Amino acid sequence: NFTYCPATGLAKGNEHSGFAGWAFPFPGVFLMEEFISKDKESEIVELMDRDDWKPSQSGRKKQDYGPKVNFKKQRLKAGSFTGLPSFSEKIVAQMKACPVLDGFSPVEQCNLDYTPERGSAIDPHFDDWWLWGERLVSLNLLSKTVLSMSCDSEDSIQLFPTFSKENGELSPPGPLTHTSACKNSGGEGINCDVSPRFVPSKEVTVAVHLPQRSLVVLYGDARYKWKHAIYRRHIEHRRICITFRELSAEFSAGGRHGELGKELLETALSFQGRPV
Repeated sequence: NFTYCPATGLAKGNEHSGFAGWAFPFPGVFLMEEFISKDKESEIVELMDRDDWKPSQSGRKKQDYGPKVNFKKQRLKAGSFTGLPSFSEKIVAQMKACPVLDGFSPVEQCNLDYTPERGSAIDPHFDDWWLWGERLVSLNLLSKTVLSMSCDSEDSIQLFPTFSKENGELSPPGPLTHTSACKNSGGEGINCDVSPRFVPSKEVTVAVHLPQRSLVVLYGDARYKWKHAIYRRHIEHRRICITFRELSAEFSAGGRHGELGKELLETALSFQGRPV
C-alpha cells in the first residue's frame, strides 16, 4: 500500500490504498538504475548458463558461491568453496565506488533464477545475521520486479501528509497556518506542521521497484526491521538476481571468529570459484 521513492527516500501511499497523500521516511535502501550495460548483462547471463542451475525452494533455481552453512546450528565449513566467480571481480570493484558500499567485501554470492512458468517466488524473510553482515547487495537482471517489504513489529508507523513544492498544497487537503516541507533531496516532502497519523506497522507494505539492470542495497532498518519478499505476481519474465553478502562483526577482524572470516574472504576474493 506504499511505494518507495528513491529520489526522496520516502514511502508514499498508493493512490487507491487508503493511504493516498500520506508518506513516511523509509531508511536503509539504496537503488541505482542501469548499474551495468545491456552488453555486460548478456555476457554475465551467458557465463552463468554455462554452469548448472540447481533446484531451489519456491520454484527458483540457484548457483551458490560460498561456504557450507547450517544456520540453525550456527556451523559452517569451507567445503568445496573456491571463491566468487571470475566475472564478478569487475562488478565488485564497481560496487565499491558507491559511497554506501565503501569497504564492502563480499564473502558469498548467490545467483537465483526466477521464471513465471515455475511460479518462482520467495516469502517474506530476514537474511541471517549470525554470519552475514549489514549490507545485502542484489543486482537485478533480465527483467524488472518488485521487492515487497513488510514488518511484523508491534510498533506503529508515523505518517505525514505529503507536500508538493509545485502547488504549495497538502494532499489530502487540511487546515494549516503555514507549510514547510521536511528537508529531503526531491521536489516533494512531508509536511511536519500538520498532525501526523499513526498506523500499526503490520498494516504497512512497501513496494521497492527494481528496474532491469538495477543495483539495490538493503541496510539499517530495511535490513533488520523489515522483511523482504518477491511475490509470484511480480515475476513476469525470466529474472536473475545476483546477491552478494558480507561478513558479520563476529566473523570480521577482532570478532570471535575473525580468523575463519579472514580465510573465507581470502578464498572469496580470489575470484576463481565454481558453483558449490
